[in-house]
Amino acid sequence: MNMILRIDLQTSRGRLVSSFNTMILFSICSLLSFVTMLAHGGKLPDPEVKIEVLHKPLLCHRKTKYGDMLLVHYEGYLHSNGTMFHSSRLEGDKNPVWFTLGTREVILGWDKGLQNMCTGERRKLTVPPSLAYGKERKGKIPPGSTLLFDIELIDIRNGPRSHDSFREMDLNDDWKLSKQEVKVYLEKEFAKHGYSPNDTHNEAMVEDIFKNEDEDKDGFISAREFTYEHDEL
Repeated sequence: MNMILRIDLQTSRGRLVSSFNTMILFSICSLLSFVTMLAHGGKLPDPEVKIEVLHKPLLCHRKTKYGDMLLVHYEGYLHSNGTMFHSSRLEGDKNPVWFTLGTREVILGWDKGLQNMCTGERRKLTVPPSLAYGKERKGKIPPGSTLLFDIELIDIRNGPRSHDSFREMDLNDDWKLSKQEVKVYLEKEFAKHGYSPNDTHNEAMVEDIFKNEDEDKDGFISAREFTYEHDEL
């Protein structure tokens, strides 16, 4: 009897040790795969917005794209407990809000989650912190919060200026235009139409553009300020 018990105990210990070793080996392999990925220039996948279509109209004559101006009603909730932190229908002037898609006037989660949307469509967006407010506290929103939005698209209009044009001019992708970037763009446009470059003329045009468009006078034209209709651009 004692011999059988000792054999059973040894067998159980052997199985535990084997399972433990397997777990360690799996963890090491996972860690090595992660390190190898980083060593070869890989990166973790970008966070995504979860999109759920709550309502879609039968007819859709136009879908949203970067550079469009959107009119929306929305409610925002904390994912953790369902608390509403804002509603365009219940707070403020209770009117829908306008913004330009893709110019960072809103959180990145909206810029990503409201593309290819039809007028009259309703979507529920689940936005991770990295595409919302990150580690910052924003009013009723605690740091590191995942957010839920119920958004209804009321209207789509042509944006004041092409998003693609802004990105073409924004050579260093910092979402603002310097005088040098605008000057380079003008020189390319002049050359494209067969005009010889004229630094004095271009500099005067740049000064004129910034006089009209640089509303906060910080020496840059932000994506939001890129709305003034100027023939040179």
